[in-house]
Amino acid sequence: MLPKTKLILQAFLSGIVMGLAPAPFNAWYFAWFALTPLWILIRQQKSLQQIAILALAWGIGYDGLALFWITGVHPMTWMGVPWLASLAIAIFCWVFITLWGAGVVVSWAVLFGLITQKLNNKNVLNSLIKVLIGAALWCGLETLWTHTPLWWPAIAYTQSPHNLIILQLGKLSGVNTVAAVIIMVNGLLAEAILAWRRYPSFKHKILLITAPLVILIISHVLGFYLYQIPVSKDNLAPLKVGIIQGNIPNEIKLFSEGWRRAIAGYTSGYQRLAKQGVDVVLTPEGALPFYWEDIINDSSFYQAVIAEQVPAWVGANGRDGNSYTNSIFTLTADGQTYSRYDKYKLVPLGEYIPFESVVGKLIDRLSPLNAHLAAGKPNQIFDTPFGRAIIAICYESAFPQHFLRQAQAGGEFIITASNNAHYSKTMPTQHHAHDVMRAIESDRWAARATNTGYSAIVDPHGKTLWISAIDRYVIHADTIYRRQNKTLYVRWGDWLTPTLILFSGLSMWWSQIRSNST
Repeated sequence: MLPKTKLILQAFLSGIVMGLAPAPFNAWYFAWFALTPLWILIRQQKSLQQIAILALAWGIGYDGLALFWITGVHPMTWMGVPWLASLAIAIFCWVFITLWGAGVVVSWAVLFGLITQKLNNKNVLNSLIKVLIGAALWCGLETLWTHTPLWWPAIAYTQSPHNLIILQLGKLSGVNTVAAVIIMVNGLLAEAILAWRRYPSFKHKILLITAPLVILIISHVLGFYLYQIPVSKDNLAPLKVGIIQGNIPNEIKLFSEGWRRAIAGYTSGYQRLAKQGVDVVLTPEGALPFYWEDIINDSSFYQAVIAEQVPAWVGANGRDGNSYTNSIFTLTADGQTYSRYDKYKLVPLGEYIPFESVVGKLIDRLSPLNAHLAAGKPNQIFDTPFGRAIIAICYESAFPQHFLRQAQAGGEFIITASNNAHYSKTMPTQHHAHDVMRAIESDRWAARATNTGYSAIVDPHGKTLWISAIDRYVIHADTIYRRQNKTLYVRWGDWLTPTLILFSGLSMWWSQIRSNST
């Protein structure tokens, strides 16, 4: 039996409200109550099928709006894709990633409904246990989704980069610390609304009504305390980084005009930054869209490095057998290749086709290159002449465990390189929001270089000290610092999620025993 259309619309609209929290609308405060209507609807349903449909409506509203930027891949006529085919690909990608993201919400709602229906609805303590279960399930499912090839819309990124106070909690147990607080506040608010008529005791009503406010205040007070710790406290050696934002549109990037602009723009930018006394120059993903051997054998950029003797991190293509890699190379002052990082997390449908042997004939590859793009190894370490770096290329910014592994391995600062020219202008803003969270969680300085924006410098509190204009050629020199301290998150990883799951299980067991004894 399907839920009433009115209920489905309510769920969908509340998901839309949550979708307004991240960029481009940046109404981050909506996240603190936008899940509440869905929570109430789930608690009022008996059928798991109805719960799943309502959750799907909410997820489509949230993910569909937040991820609408994917349609910016259209038109792809510059790649030789017909206009209508390009539109079909864009719509397919949008629908697919929307439904994939909504899978978190549907799975959460069904599991939450299945578990909480077994708890006594007339017990205030059980209402609190349900909130604990809801937070544990959400954090567990988001963690599971981050280990899949496709992930982006974590509930915590609704707070980035504007609510830096609450994001400081990421230093404790990563992104799920923020997610847990958001879910708990929404859940407590929903339970308070449900309790107003259910519980005759005024004391119980007051307890549930004040609980979300108390959690909200305590979490922000703790975040404010962490935010007040001086950034300079753990800074080590400074590193003056020059950033080049080449602004080469995708329409020309992989053709002769784009190649000429890339060589000219990155060479002149490098020379100007070298004269400003930078220690190293950072270029974006695919800045020089050639094989690395060709760049160091015969290019004006390589000759500029030899002449100016300033190291550079260069985005280019590497070789991997008969395939190529999306890579960042460290080029030393004397022209030697010091280190190489190959992009590990490739974009499904963009840089590779999942189950390509099955569906490859049904959908055109979005990459304009004919060669096959190979993924890098999952355990790479990126050493530089300035110490070990935490590095990510574009899409990898959405995967916190990628940064955690490198921070635990001794990474002292973050560098990210992205293209960002594929999509609408919303995507670079959301991408920056992810990098802000990664800087906070690892307590590291971050330098971001993108092709078309937003390039940026971010401090360990997540404060954006400089951000570029979008769709502009930009060079910028700024200072970041090496740091070796380890946050609780870097030391222990995401300890909160298993703790929540453990306590949820114990609470359910205790509630069941208590219920059987009465």
